[in-house]
Amino acid sequence: MRVLVTGAAGFIGFHAARALLDRGATVIGVDDVNPYYDVRLKRARLVQLAPYPGFSFIPLDIADHAALRAAVGPVEVIVHLAAQAGVRYSIEAPFAYAAANMTGHLSVLELARHSPSLRHLVYASSSSVYGAGSALPYSEGARADHPLSLYAATKRADEMMSVAYAHQFGLRQTGLRFFTVYGPWGRPDMAYFGFAEAIIEGRPITLYDGGTLKRDFTYIDDIIEGLLGVIDHPPTADGVHRLFNIGNHRAELVTDLLAALEGSLGRRAIITHQPRPAADPVETCADIAALAELTGFSPKTSLRDGVPRFVAWFQDWCAQRG
Repeated sequence: MRVLVTGAAGFIGFHAARALLDRGATVIGVDDVNPYYDVRLKRARLVQLAPYPGFSFIPLDIADHAALRAAVGPVEVIVHLAAQAGVRYSIEAPFAYAAANMTGHLSVLELARHSPSLRHLVYASSSSVYGAGSALPYSEGARADHPLSLYAATKRADEMMSVAYAHQFGLRQTGLRFFTVYGPWGRPDMAYFGFAEAIIEGRPITLYDGGTLKRDFTYIDDIIEGLLGVIDHPPTADGVHRLFNIGNHRAELVTDLLAALEGSLGRRAIITHQPRPAADPVETCADIAALAELTGFSPKTSLRDGVPRFVAWFQDWCAQRG
């Protein structure tokens, strides 16, 4: 099976590419390796993939559609994970989100539309699309028309574009709404990573609303299990577009995450408090019944187990980067 993985130098993209390669797939990875966070980490992920004979890497911006079409040959599956991530950064750099998330997604849809060999397009959406007003746990049928950030709005726009392309061109697609993914090789802009860095450097961390916010923390191995399950269960008819939550089905306090990090690092955090930013929801929790019914998805990793695995990798990474 030939698979295109966009965002192959990113956190989830790297893990997805490696899992597919371990299965014997041929993987074409694309990524622009932009400096949104430390490019050394992105390049180190690619170093891990390079020894696989079935892996090839193409450095390009997916929003450059002509370059994308020229570089990528026939593929059977597209796993589209490239995006401009981060909720708060969308306030500072809104046009980066329009380019990467909306133009980039459209570029991938056009590639899929003109790929006769393509059987399935799987793409990343986000739990942030639920915004305000959706009941917990979030179910795929809930309203998603009140985004709290531009990032969330671009992800919801991606879903709507995919619906249109499924209807107009018969593309078989699955969108995955990811919930707060963490683990080894993770993103430095995420809270767990930033907390760990601050703790070992003796810098203060910020807790919002007294640490009462809750998130559906989902370990990367569980995410990849769900992603592979979706690839193994493609839509059976043309024009089918599906959306699934992919999370841990467990809302946990940010203070529980912090306690797990402190325990694994053997140090206490210096804490400051601020009000919750307007773009941040109070709580997230995924209803995963639909994905479980299709694939048997059953996340197994608790914070108690997942955080120490992240910390072991994190300490090794800190030693490598100096």
